[in-house]
Amino acid sequence: VKPMTPRCTVPKAVPVGKSASLHCHENEGFPKSTYSWYRNSEPLSPDTKSNAKFHNSSYTLNPATGTLVFHAVHKGDTGRYSCIATNDAGFAKCEEQEMEV
Repeated sequence: VKPMTPRCTVPKAVPVGKSASLHCHENEGFPKSTYSWYRNSEPLSPDTKSNAKFHNSSYTLNPATGTLVFHAVHKGDTGRYSCIATNDAGFAKCEEQEMEV
């Protein structure tokens, strides 16, 4: 079963240095969906250590739960965030939401 449009929760504004949690979830898809996050239409790597582009980012992305946690946000984390839920039957994307740091 193709995933439904996921519900995405993105904080509107976060002070520099604070933590922020972004959530993405849908429960219609079967098999269970995996989640990927995008900032300004660029995919966020689940593994920040192996990707030089995200080396300075302090986030943890869990593809199984759809949770994206910033441990200490900085100005560069400002942007439009969206999430895609994917399974064998297809994918669905939530609306982009702005997060300001």
